[in-house]
Amino acid sequence: MEWKSLGQPDMAEEFSARGWDVTYYPFPRKKENTRLNQELCEKIIREIASGKYDFVFSFNYFPVISIACNACRVKYVSWTFDSPFIQLYSNTIGFPYNYVFIFDRGTCEDLWRKGINTVYHLPMAASVKRYDTYSISNSERKYYQTQISFIGSTYQEKKNRFYERLDGIREYTKGYLDGCIQMQKQIYGEFLLEQMLCPGIMEDMMACCPLEVNRDGFERLEWVYAHYFLARQITALERKEILDLLSQKYQVNLYTYEDTPELSKVRNCGTAEVMREAPVVYRCSKINLNITLKSILTGIPLRSFEIMGNGGFLLSNYQREYDDYFQNEVDYVYYTDYGDLESKVEYYLTHEKERKEIAENGYRKVREAHTYKCRVDTIMEIISQEGEGFV
Repeated sequence: MEWKSLGQPDMAEEFSARGWDVTYYPFPRKKENTRLNQELCEKIIREIASGKYDFVFSFNYFPVISIACNACRVKYVSWTFDSPFIQLYSNTIGFPYNYVFIFDRGTCEDLWRKGINTVYHLPMAASVKRYDTYSISNSERKYYQTQISFIGSTYQEKKNRFYERLDGIREYTKGYLDGCIQMQKQIYGEFLLEQMLCPGIMEDMMACCPLEVNRDGFERLEWVYAHYFLARQITALERKEILDLLSQKYQVNLYTYEDTPELSKVRNCGTAEVMREAPVVYRCSKINLNITLKSILTGIPLRSFEIMGNGGFLLSNYQREYDDYFQNEVDYVYYTDYGDLESKVEYYLTHEKERKEIAENGYRKVREAHTYKCRVDTIMEIISQEGEGFV
């Protein structure tokens, strides 16, 4: 299923390397309803029926594809890297031909607790083989070199400002939510927002900005408000505060979608093209920041794998899943609060040998165990357990 997704050429290359013929189907992810859409579903069914496909693959999970694949009794393999992704809470998630891989173990655990057995945890990856073919010219190195860089959204864009929709809530509710936001902003490793939304607070939020659960889903309204409204607000505040804090003392380059006049000392470089430019940024920055979107419960963002896969030095907030695959201050470095962040930035900018050794260790670890080849090996092992013809 072809849409403008990160990793698509890398996955297609891995499938082809195993001897499969890959057919691309243009998937209208943004133009059409991808949950309940009879016309689109019938088009996909006709495409599947016209060929002898072993499976259908998509980045992110889409119910309309699941319905079509299950109707045709063809395996649907998806790999979700967006967070939050509400379509995972569609009633179709448990269909028997689904193999739903999700990068965030915390989201998997939430679905497992509901008895969903078609969901599997699969961390993100890096295309190290492709990155290794890139060379950087002296002029590129001179242009992109900096002390600190961050590639990503500031979550100040209009489409992400869900919290502003709650402008009419009572003063008490606003104070309560602002307190929850400040609390969660200082906690790494646990997501507490959803359980903080007690009935009285929910009632006021729903009166101000009414929402309804999807009729084909089982998501909780508390989950929606916590992940879409509050988590994005926290991320917007956190990224602004961190970039502003560090730019007071260091050279900070930001690669993002929109202007950031509020960050007067940050060099806003516009967007970084993901296939070629982003790897150059990672290699030419002494420190590459990862500031995780708060709705990612435990998982490691794709950004982190790409930084390490390019031999860049990664400084990230703490996420539980790092402990499963990497060693702090050996393969990468994490911070626990803003003070710790400042201390580690100062230390690693003045200890170049240690910084380069950590970056090299992270690169080796990703090259050995976290490539798209490794991930496709895992996918094939799982989907082969119940079928034949997968090697």
